[in-house]
Amino acid sequence: MDTIFALASAQGKAGVSVIRISGPQAFAAGRSLCGTLPPVRQAGLRLLKDAAGTRIDEALVLCFAEGASFTGEDVVELQVHGSVAVVRKVLADLGQMEDVRLAEAGEFTRRAFENECLDLAQTEGLADLIDAETEAQRRQALRVLSGDLGKLVATWREDLVRAAALLEAVIDFADEEVPVDVSPEVNDLLARVEESISRQVAGVAVSERIRSGFEVAIVGKPNVGKSTLLNALAGRAAAITSEIAGTTRDVIEVRMDLRGLPVTLLDTAGLRETEDQIEALGVALARGRAEAADLRVFLLAPGDQPELEVCPGDVLAYSKADLHQVGEFSISAKSGEGLDHLVDRIASVLTERSAEAGLATHLRHRQGMERALAHLSVSKDWVRNGPDGYDIAAEELRIAIRALGSLLGKVDVEDLLDEIFSRFCVGK
Repeated sequence: MDTIFALASAQGKAGVSVIRISGPQAFAAGRSLCGTLPPVRQAGLRLLKDAAGTRIDEALVLCFAEGASFTGEDVVELQVHGSVAVVRKVLADLGQMEDVRLAEAGEFTRRAFENECLDLAQTEGLADLIDAETEAQRRQALRVLSGDLGKLVATWREDLVRAAALLEAVIDFADEEVPVDVSPEVNDLLARVEESISRQVAGVAVSERIRSGFEVAIVGKPNVGKSTLLNALAGRAAAITSEIAGTTRDVIEVRMDLRGLPVTLLDTAGLRETEDQIEALGVALARGRAEAADLRVFLLAPGDQPELEVCPGDVLAYSKADLHQVGEFSISAKSGEGLDHLVDRIASVLTERSAEAGLATHLRHRQGMERALAHLSVSKDWVRNGPDGYDIAAEELRIAIRALGSLLGKVDVEDLLDEIFSRFCVGK
């Protein structure tokens, strides 16, 4: 296997840059640059020199032995001064060494997976952690990276293996009298696993929203102040504002961190009947996006009624509180009155929904669990038919176990690996 290297920190000038080397020749490559290496897991200051003995830089060096590193291989990390020229020179010298090459995108993490240092779900959690922009995304990614999903899948697998073993024990002694009816214990095991998996499936939609962002649509009639509110919440002029009704015709999106939650605010066209074909298209688009949003802020003028059905969690707010006060929830995007209250209300609703998130965070996870549930259901039906159906029930359980194994990359995921690891940058 080749030894690989790459810049593990961000590109460009920095205080410190980290260059990572991993593979069977990692220590040899490190010694070629450093002369000597510090003991494993102990930092040491070393002078880096090229093949001609010319000084390159002074670096803090760390070594990790095979089986006790991120990749599971021998690893050397060089913490050099964050000069573009220094990094380029070190990478160029490494590239000239025999059996040492530049890593491909995600190759360090892929080796960690192949060496069983991470399961596939943890790998996805690591990618999500790197991409995390909000506190909620960070917490969710860290739960997956810590292996909590893998532990849960292991519990499911243990129960299903136990159930299959009980059924197969009856099959093996089909010609003899079996003193114990195993169906009650099998049914209990299957029901417990089915309930737990179903709970995780139900939470995937929320988990995906935490990853991609909740959508909050601002809806109302023309000229009620939707674009002004969007700009006030975004803290910048994201949307054009005008006293001319119908100015907003497309859906304007602003992504932001709202009390630690990822939120995409949608400024939609004013909802009204219009003869203008272009505006009518904008109104139709606004209705569709608003209906599909996770939450709607209905911005109303005195006497207005919501143009769409109000769903649980939606917020009804009266605009232009600097001009008139209506009800207990009046806001003014111009003066800022009530905006903190509005943000708190939106964050409260979305935080409550976030509590329903499960450990499974990707569509792939949900599909694997749904396949497992389908085979569990078939297995339960055959168990109810008595011992004559136990052989089919046991086979259905084995298929369910394989479906769960795909969550962790144990089976049937080869076609997914390139796509998953391509999400990582070179050096990770």
